[in-house]
Amino acid sequence: MKRLVLYVSDKCPHCKEAQKYLDSKGLKYRLTNAKMQRGRKELQAMGARSVPVLKIGDQIMIGWNAKNFERMYGSNN
Repeated sequence: MKRLVLYVSDKCPHCKEAQKYLDSKGLKYRLTNAKMQRGRKELQAMGARSVPVLKIGDQIMIGWNAKNFERMYGSNN
């Protein structure tokens, strides 16, 4: 199973949609607030400037799209 990290901000509707989707699938992930120091540093290191950002193993998905997530995460997980 690929490790998941979801970077969000509090008032982002797309972030809430991504979180709701991951929860509905029963997937385990680390939720990281982009406003906190750790989240900001990690996003900067990836070159991301907006949220949501989902780190799927070694891949980065900027923005939220369930179909793109499924393709990147793999149908067998």
